[in-house]
Amino acid sequence: MDSMMTAAARLLATGDLLGALKRVALREDAPALALRGIAMAQLGDLVRAKVLLKMAARAFGPREAMARARCIVAEAEIALVSRDLGWPAKTLAAARTVLEAHGDRLNAAHARHLEVRRLLLIGHLDEAERLLAELDPTPLPPPSRTAYELVVAGIAIRRLQTGAARAALRRAENAAHEAGIPALAAEVESAYQVLKTPAARLVAVGEERFLLLEEVEALLASGALVVDACRYAVRDANTLVSLSTRPVLFALARALGESWPGDVSRNALVARAFRGKDADESHRARLRVEVGRLRGELRTLADVRATKDGFALTPRGVRKVVVLAPPVEEEHGAVLAFLADGESWSSSALAIALGASPRTVQRALDALAAAGKAQSFGRGPARRWTTPSLPGFPSTLLLPGPLPSD
Repeated sequence: MDSMMTAAARLLATGDLLGALKRVALREDAPALALRGIAMAQLGDLVRAKVLLKMAARAFGPREAMARARCIVAEAEIALVSRDLGWPAKTLAAARTVLEAHGDRLNAAHARHLEVRRLLLIGHLDEAERLLAELDPTPLPPPSRTAYELVVAGIAIRRLQTGAARAALRRAENAAHEAGIPALAAEVESAYQVLKTPAARLVAVGEERFLLLEEVEALLASGALVVDACRYAVRDANTLVSLSTRPVLFALARALGESWPGDVSRNALVARAFRGKDADESHRARLRVEVGRLRGELRTLADVRATKDGFALTPRGVRKVVVLAPPVEEEHGAVLAFLADGESWSSSALAIALGASPRTVQRALDALAAAGKAQSFGRGPARRWTTPSLPGFPSTLLLPGPLPSD
């Protein structure tokens, strides 16, 4: 590797992107194309970055399998940042295998981080933990350790383990400081914000207030009976009854939880569960059937007893009932929640993350765009969606690994 490429690689590794580009901007050889692609990605020009990395992968010869694998890992990270969740995960896994076989443990570790981050986005926590458990972070350099701890924190946050998340973020903060790369420090600070912003709303006995993530964790461990409108479940510290596929039952459970310890009239329950204005005899008959089903689902946690005017929720044991609701509730709120992460999403990626049909997601995006709550750019497969209130900023890509001179 010539001295100019070595110098450019060192500048790229320390975050001096423009300095790196100045040294290779006019070169068309494979290493220079790869370095330019990585630099352009970190500057936020993901479209140009993808083109350069594909050119680099083709330019590397068949005997340069490790270099080609590194290009694939960089492409995978661009796909992740641009929320192209349909990018072939098997291709990334194959590239990681090549890197491991050639002893490039740093880029192999980074490839594993990308795999785990994708699994986090689509909610496959068990598989993400399994992959991460196969990686030992001890010998990794500071940038790679930062990436590792951010992934650990992400899993802990999803599992409502705020103590573990804070510990991981502190380790990530120390590693980012040791690396001396401002973009890494900014990413850690952004992750900290998740613990500092409201994660849910508590509704109980006429009270309504916002909760931080650690307060949600404490509530779920408190022994209270929680009607969880974030996950469509009824739960206590030891038992969870999912009603995610039973929307009518959950609507009834939430209405009863919000009125506890009082009851809810039959007319109000019909309007809440069936969206009917008036409760006629057919509605009342259906309500009795659905209440019976709800009583069966919640038999280990609570009883649904009939009152003079309607029904009331009575928890097993002496404990209170609370409702845990999302911080903001509106139509298409789940789509907005994903768009609020600051990245640009394709409609197909949102469909994968939400577990919904692409057509359903597209209708939601069109409605949000008409209301001025979402905006798109690009056309066709390159079309991306984001929230208009978030300022544009270049996405931070963590691309650890040995210098091209390796």
